[in-house]
Amino acid sequence: MDLKFKVMIHVGRPVGEVFEAVADPKELSSYFTTGGASARLETGKTVMWDFADFPGAFPVEVDKVVPNEKIVLRWEAAEGELVSDKGIDIKPAGYQTTVTMWFKPTDDGRTLVEIEEKGWRDTESGLKGSYGNCMGWSQMLAALKMWVERGINLREGAYK
Repeated sequence: MDLKFKVMIHVGRPVGEVFEAVADPKELSSYFTTGGASARLETGKTVMWDFADFPGAFPVEVDKVVPNEKIVLRWEAAEGELVSDKGIDIKPAGYQTTVTMWFKPTDDGRTLVEIEEKGWRDTESGLKGSYGNCMGWSQMLAALKMWVERGINLREGAYK
């Protein structure tokens, strides 16, 4: 089985503004990487993402960026499951998954953002890891929408 998923959301802002909210480290750190993002997402760079509610920054390899259209990332596969009293218990899996984000303008001036992640091993722990990341990317999209449209950080206090 090919373990992968795709999630999506419509954001009520033009594609350039939504793309920048992901590519720009200051913007991304305002609603998602709340412990900080080390640099702008640019083709060939490795950036560090940190989450205030999850200890330790980790590398994100940026494979490709097409401004206002697509971002392709690779990072260490996370195999683990949700632990209610500590947040997410993630175990490094020793291989990478690929995340592709598409930014598509709509006729009414909004942006459709789609995120696909693929590459987990076809194992019980790979399946659990994919479910956890599916949840995480779904939450990222909701947080992105609220940040870009309303200036509200949905992650604040959500995982502590």
